[in-house]
Amino acid sequence: MNKTVYVDNNATTAVAPEVTESMLPFFHEQWGNPSSMHTFGGKVKRNVDAAREKVAALIGAEHPSEIIFTSCGSESDNMAIRGSVDAMDGHPHVITTRVEHAAVLGPCHYLEDRGYRLTTLEVDAKGNLDMGKVREASSSGKKTVASIMWANNETGVLFPVPEIAALIKEGGGIFHTDAVQIAGKLPISVKDQPIDLLSISGHKLYAPKGIGALYVRRGTKITPHIMGGHQERGRRAGTENVPYIVGLGTACEMTMATMANDAEHERRLRDRLEAGILATCKGSQINGDVSNRLPGTTNISFE
Repeated sequence: MNKTVYVDNNATTAVAPEVTESMLPFFHEQWGNPSSMHTFGGKVKRNVDAAREKVAALIGAEHPSEIIFTSCGSESDNMAIRGSVDAMDGHPHVITTRVEHAAVLGPCHYLEDRGYRLTTLEVDAKGNLDMGKVREASSSGKKTVASIMWANNETGVLFPVPEIAALIKEGGGIFHTDAVQIAGKLPISVKDQPIDLLSISGHKLYAPKGIGALYVRRGTKITPHIMGGHQERGRRAGTENVPYIVGLGTACEMTMATMANDAEHERRLRDRLEAGILATCKGSQINGDVSNRLPGTTNISFE
């Protein structure tokens, strides 16, 4: 019998059994609407609030109220970029990189087509950014909105997000990072870094597909793009997806507990795999910066 070996967790993960178990009561037993003004809904709201605290803890947010639940990482990216641009006076300069996920490049090019200036930064042969180019782009004299990923989904290369955010903030800009690939894999502490907006996606860290979150630092203005309700403090209308929100909270709690050991285990497995391939496959080479990448990601090319 053939056995499938799945090695694409950057695309999506299986839902952890503990996550599934935590979700089940909210389908059949505690089905109340957390936005309802009665006790049955109020009990459910407490579970949504608890999940919000767990997501905030995973990324080191100071206030759980800075977490907005969304449907996915793509919605979080769109909400961050278009929402912050819409909330800013004038036509801000938009900055991103060529290697971003389509969920970032899509809204950036959408804005470019509507007259906004867009700078798309290149990376070098190892997949790293030139910080001089970042400084040059951020000192254009215009207000800026920058969206730069923390970890690349193809190569695993890590960008120096805290340093980039500091450059953008020096110029008075707003900084967003797509942290979908790094959340739950390496430590994050947004309260200690000049990051205004940060996106995560549940199905990258053992929660279901269809749930994500956006961190919005207190004082950062964004315009909501889904309107018609008071949910999420008026920043994202729509009845809360309670089972999936609870599942995301559980997944965040789980990954916090195992992150350090998982990272070291994945690093050893990756290095063993790469060493075997490079030793036996003539003309193979690792792509990206091998000293500055996610522990569980490899990208290899063959002549």
